[in-house]
Amino acid sequence: MKLNTQALRYLSAEDWRVLTAVEMGSKNHEVVPTVLIIKISGLRGASGVNKSISTLAKSGLIAKVKNAKYDGYRLTYGGLDYLALNSFVKRKTAYSVGNQIGVGKESDIYVVADDSGAQRVLKIHRLGRISFRSVKTNRDYLRNRNSASWMYMSRLAAIKEYAFMKILHENGFPVPRPIDQARHCIIMELIDAFPLRQVSDVSDPPKLYMDLMNLLLKFASVGLIHGDFNEFNILVHETTQEPVVIDFPQMISIDHANAKEQFDRDVQCIKTFFERRFRYTADDDGPHWSDIKRVGKLDIEVEASGFSRKQAKELEKYMREVAPLSLVSNEDGDYESGDDDGDEDGDEDGDEDREENDEHETEEEEISQEVTLTKEPDAVRPVVQ
Repeated sequence: MKLNTQALRYLSAEDWRVLTAVEMGSKNHEVVPTVLIIKISGLRGASGVNKSISTLAKSGLIAKVKNAKYDGYRLTYGGLDYLALNSFVKRKTAYSVGNQIGVGKESDIYVVADDSGAQRVLKIHRLGRISFRSVKTNRDYLRNRNSASWMYMSRLAAIKEYAFMKILHENGFPVPRPIDQARHCIIMELIDAFPLRQVSDVSDPPKLYMDLMNLLLKFASVGLIHGDFNEFNILVHETTQEPVVIDFPQMISIDHANAKEQFDRDVQCIKTFFERRFRYTADDDGPHWSDIKRVGKLDIEVEASGFSRKQAKELEKYMREVAPLSLVSNEDGDYESGDDDGDEDGDEDGDEDREENDEHETEEEEISQEVTLTKEPDAVRPVVQ
């Protein structure tokens, strides 16, 4: 789905309370009953709450759901987007939203600006967007998932990525400076660079190659394995050709059971890309797992910073059981989503939890490319008056 901020500035204080009430009710209810929304919102009079519910439904921020027991509403990704943006506006880390500059398998990238006009990057995690499309392979797992749990996993991905970016930036690694995080969204600095996959020629391929391999060893030396170190997640400065690494939801500790496998895969991804794109093959077949010399413990520090081991296990389960099954690699190294059957909750017949007001629901877009952070001047539009 695309981020649509058109209605954001027109929501009243009561609308925000009702939207927050639906979010809070979603923690324990897949479908939040209207009576519970009224109770959580703390607003007097059901008529005022119903008016706000109507406003939010028409804007696609909540969706009405009917099931066998009761009628109620669920929070949509659009509603979660608005709640996150509202938090950024209150904290003055975002004031206006510009164009979409990138898409990922399960994320969207936008340009935003603060009230001074300084441009930044907004990354919105949307876990489940691709996964529920490959319904045939994921049917058993998805039968136990609902929209609220996808949003929870998106939150975990954002929390984890922000925690890793923060600690890596503080320790001098070439990563974007993280600015703020709310729910499933992250705001970071806008890097004046291009994705490596868009670079057709470099002046010194051996130097860039060595810089990247040394980065892998440097990550590992402080206890971290990137896990998705490839041309899609590496930016290159046009003049200096120095690399910047992005995308950290899949990063793991060097003590993880799959750490060696992930490290070797990261190395091979860079080798394959340089051989194919720049016709460059290094004389040395390394680096190897045995080349790693641990000198730091950033993996332990990340856990201490707030991303708990329990959260890591929950997110890892998603990455392991769902995400890999939803991707089909093609010859060019890009990815395509699987079958487009089914709905977001994985119900084939749609008899249960059938939604009303379908015209208010934003259709999920099929994404077939990895994240792209292209520098592009954008006219940003304010989300507040």
